[in-house]
Amino acid sequence: MPRSLHSLPYRKLRAVLAKARMDAALTQAQVAEKLKRPQSFVSKYESGERQLDVIEFLGVCKAIGIPPVQVLEQLT
Repeated sequence: MPRSLHSLPYRKLRAVLAKARMDAALTQAQVAEKLKRPQSFVSKYESGERQLDVIEFLGVCKAIGIPPVQVLEQLT
């Protein structure tokens, strides 16, 4: 599987996380505050400028309030 930020699976992951954030009525700044990161961190993973590692992914899911398995199920 390609590891590119722009591969189909990674684009889908970004879309699922962004939609979950919006469905939770959270701004990028609010998610970033929960993660103790700058707002640009959220912007960059949502726009495909950077990847999330597994630990970051789990933190994002917790900040958004979505179970990680629910995100992963949407990728298959």
